[in-house]
Amino acid sequence: MTLKENTVDVQLLQDFAAAWNRHDIEALMGFMADECTFHGTAGPDILGRTFNGRKEVREGFELAWKTFPNAAWLDGDHFVCGNRGVSESTFCGTKADGLRVHARMVDVFTFRDGKIATKNAYRKERQAAVSTYATSNYL
Repeated sequence: MTLKENTVDVQLLQDFAAAWNRHDIEALMGFMADECTFHGTAGPDILGRTFNGRKEVREGFELAWKTFPNAAWLDGDHFVCGNRGVSESTFCGTKADGLRVHARMVDVFTFRDGKIATKNAYRKERQAAVSTYATSNYL
């Protein structure tokens, strides 16, 4: 098996992050490989909850916005090295019950054929705070 040269650069990760902040599921899925995996920040398994395949990954991405309707990923910093990449950001979001999360996080990516094959999300565990602005938008 021969590996194709990586064609992904930092611009792809910047555009991917911008799509997250627009809550644009169609754009996000355009960055994903046909066979893709998303490991969420929470869940029952060692890698959090895992979503395999385009249908499940789409559902997993949408779940983030259902849980945090005003979710935003701020202060993005990205790098790519070969077929791997990392995005660092500050996640901000408020749940329907008013609990607010504001924490640093990273996404670790694996690329295949110019697309994201795996998105593995990690977020600092901080105690959620009650927001007086439950419907505020961080953007």
